[in-house]
Amino acid sequence: MRPRLLAPLVAVLLSPAAGSAQAAMFRGGPAHLGSYASPPATLGGVAWRFRTEGRVLSSPAVVGGTVFVGSTDGRLYAVDRATGAERWRFQTQGPVASSPAVVDGLAYVSSVDGNVYAVDAATGAERWRFATRGERRFTAPGIHGAIPRTERMPDPFDVFLSSPTVVDGVVYIGSGDQHVYALDARTGARRWEFAAGDVIHASPAVVDGVVYIGSWDRNLYALDARTGRERWRHTTGADTVIWNQVGLASSPAVAEGLVFVGGRDGRFHAVDAATGAERWSHDNHGGWTIGSPAVRDGVVYFTTSDGRRFKALDARTGAVRFDLENKAISFSSVALAGTGAFYGTSDGWVHAVDVRTGAFTAHFRTDGSREHGDPWTDSTGVLRTSGMYPDRTLDGMMIGMRTMMTVGSVLSSPVLVDGVLYVGSTDGQLYAIR
Repeated sequence: MRPRLLAPLVAVLLSPAAGSAQAAMFRGGPAHLGSYASPPATLGGVAWRFRTEGRVLSSPAVVGGTVFVGSTDGRLYAVDRATGAERWRFQTQGPVASSPAVVDGLAYVSSVDGNVYAVDAATGAERWRFATRGERRFTAPGIHGAIPRTERMPDPFDVFLSSPTVVDGVVYIGSGDQHVYALDARTGARRWEFAAGDVIHASPAVVDGVVYIGSWDRNLYALDARTGRERWRHTTGADTVIWNQVGLASSPAVAEGLVFVGGRDGRFHAVDAATGAERWSHDNHGGWTIGSPAVRDGVVYFTTSDGRRFKALDARTGAVRFDLENKAISFSSVALAGTGAFYGTSDGWVHAVDVRTGAFTAHFRTDGSREHGDPWTDSTGVLRTSGMYPDRTLDGMMIGMRTMMTVGSVLSSPVLVDGVLYVGSTDGQLYAIR
């Protein structure tokens, strides 16, 4: 799997606000630390809502006075940060489940149509597009125990696309065509590509000239950012309890010489950034980590799906700082701001936790959850997902996943700027929450 080497803009509409430079791409920056220079939001009320015509799985990017976000209606939107009014929309030919990056007046995003786009951040005019070999979901025989077990099936829980990371004039992004691409940020010309062993829907972290990215082939890769040459790979495990639980959907975070990433092997991993050697791993007892970790002040934070946990671990040792139970699974990545940690769950709630005490401090419920969530919630408030899946076939699993999304699930990851939290929901809305 060797790489093949290949061959004045309008500024964003308002001057950057506090914290906006950090919020210009998925997880706040190239290292994917998920930490924002903003006061924590109180989750006390909605400043505005912006409705798209699809589900919002994309995480927003905030630059100056504009919020950028994608939707499964196939559009990338630019929304006024003060009022929630639409500034422009850009139409692709497939759902946009990628989170945009906005750098030097251009907004970058990928679509299920198999293209990576660069759009003028001020006007929404297309600057260039790059065609990959095409998107697809991860597939495996009898996925998640579905019958017949001999049939190769697309994974209904593979819901995100890789999001672009832009560093030093280069756009780095993964694809369902099993490649990592490095593209010239101004022209879209391919600088290099790297072939992995399966679908890549994780997003690359880029630190000190190295691209870190995981694949559904179970490997975490470290690639030279200039050439695409593989420096090392770290192979994660497989879940032996449930059928075909493999791969890395979580995007890595890099801090203090360590790479942190969650797997579908039921474990959370800390790997040496220089060598790929495992420093420690944490047993989630079968729980996937689909969201990406946040790291700050020697602590790593992440959510799980099965087990419904929110955890804080010592970044050096893996020792548990706190471990909270959620009412539903989470694919959302944690955002840190001040003393608060924020994330969403599939029952349509956004949660705030005080990182000093490990205690919940506030919750926010989406409109979709208010309208449709109660029939699926038990007497203790736990989302009853088992009733959403009519049978063990692939069709049954896809029906169950779509049913879960009707309750205003928050799979998008929050971004905080100036004390306001921005996040999307499967009810089709982008929220600005104070």
